[in-house]
Amino acid sequence: MKTQKLKIIVIEKNEVLSKAYQGYLDGFTDYVLAGTYTDVQKALKDFKNIKPDIIFSEVGLKGINGIDAIRMFRKKDKNVQIIMISTLNDFNIIKKAFKQGANGYLTKPMSADKLDHALTSIKREGAAMSNDIVKQVVANFHKKSFNFFSERENQIVDYLFNGATYKVIANKLFVTTSTVNFHIQNIYFKLDVNSKSEALTKLERM
Repeated sequence: MKTQKLKIIVIEKNEVLSKAYQGYLDGFTDYVLAGTYTDVQKALKDFKNIKPDIIFSEVGLKGINGIDAIRMFRKKDKNVQIIMISTLNDFNIIKKAFKQGANGYLTKPMSADKLDHALTSIKREGAAMSNDIVKQVVANFHKKSFNFFSERENQIVDYLFNGATYKVIANKLFVTTSTVNFHIQNIYFKLDVNSKSEALTKLERM
């Protein structure tokens, strides 16, 4: 008796890459590619007819982005497995994806081996992450935290340790550069220093 293949749909804005998934999945005996889409709206429209078991969705899509779409798909089927795909491995984006209900997060470029590993992980563990994503998550739990700084100040200190500029920090935290400067001046005041190099040196000693 043949077991029913699990149905997969892929949402990828690049049509060439979208078609590549067919080649990746052709050799898989337990899965079938039931549809490829370039935006969330079309995938939502076809959802009832296809009833996919697994969704691979790019994060950065036109219109509704992949992360915002997670809850929309969950309303249609709370058990559907949703795996995010992106060129970005920013921890804040990863955290947001899992908070919204993603079952996995993979970074490009994709390959048949990466898909195979992800599908096996989803089947066995209920979750899937690329190796670089695992390292990113672990690294964020290993970050230093100073109890005399606020949560925001600790975030900024971490970015400073990684060489980020005010502009980069502002973009990462979705605030203005003047706000970043305000927090950094508070950090200098608490450390009794006058520059970034002095601050980092003092923090390393601590």
